[in-house]
Amino acid sequence: SPMASRFRVALSLLSFPAPILRSVHGSFTARYLGTMQAVRVHNFGPAEVLQVEEIPIPTITPTQVLVKVEATGINPVETYVRQGSYARLPTLPFTPGNEGAGVVEAVGTDVKSITAGQRVYLSGCVSGTYAQYASCEASHIRPLPENISFKAGAAVAIAYRTAYRALFQRASAQPGNVVLVHGASGGVGLAALQLCKWKGIKVLGTASTEKGRQLVLEAGAERAFDHSDPGYVEEIRAFVSTNGGVDVIVEMLANVNLQKDLELVARHGTVAIVGNRGTIDINPRTIMLQEANIVGVLGKVIHTPSLYFLIRGRKQDTVCSEHVCSKVALRVNGTKPMMQSSKDWLKELYNQLLG
Repeated sequence: SPMASRFRVALSLLSFPAPILRSVHGSFTARYLGTMQAVRVHNFGPAEVLQVEEIPIPTITPTQVLVKVEATGINPVETYVRQGSYARLPTLPFTPGNEGAGVVEAVGTDVKSITAGQRVYLSGCVSGTYAQYASCEASHIRPLPENISFKAGAAVAIAYRTAYRALFQRASAQPGNVVLVHGASGGVGLAALQLCKWKGIKVLGTASTEKGRQLVLEAGAERAFDHSDPGYVEEIRAFVSTNGGVDVIVEMLANVNLQKDLELVARHGTVAIVGNRGTIDINPRTIMLQEANIVGVLGKVIHTPSLYFLIRGRKQDTVCSEHVCSKVALRVNGTKPMMQSSKDWLKELYNQLLG
């Protein structure tokens, strides 16, 4: 189902003998590198192209950091990249993955804010996080609080970053609004629900399964609707009738739902498109009548509070307080070891993600 494709999974990496590394005053000496296991893609295609291989541990430049990966997050976008259908594709062969958590093994000579041995989470990666070690730019690294597991840290950076950007930077959601998260039981959807709850914004969500709708309610939604029910749009319309519609819609599958969104959006409301897998015919008159806005969303965020501040409740630009941030509960939908006979297992996982 489309909802399954938005589930995000944190993968624990099995322990292997440590390679020979040298860390001198926090600086990495590349000539002492060993090897590691990593998932590799040599040709774009179905899940069968995934291969587990022994490759050299990546070297780092003066501005980069080497992280021993304890858990890595899997996101649906990585399935599009692996298939070769994404707009920006890496050079073959490559190791997938942009998100993870672990311990800093070594740092480049120009890196001053990060130290070897530090617990961190990654919101970007140079070499790919489906591996035992990953090289990252220092700007990709954030401290991971001791009270947050590696599995949780690996699975939240992209979800919360994207949800924050959709809600507050692109759609300008604020208290007094009614928000609908259209496809709310995946990683970004659950994050959006929690962030709305944190801000005191009335939020609704949809999911196609009973389990998904329960997750939606637990994450803070006032109501959870079944978007596999042919009459669910009318249900939502009736529920928000006193508001004149939904002020902000966070849309996870625009090629299926965009016209429905335009029939639900309030006057001067906004539809923020987070996910899309194809084309759709819409009636522009519905946009005109409501003077509505449609905006696109990518994960890149400008001046967004880091996960550290969201978790610990430290104030950053008066974005959050200790009380409300303690209500943002990090959720991981499932975990599995990555390096177990991985080809068959990764195929099964990707099929689950793609629904």
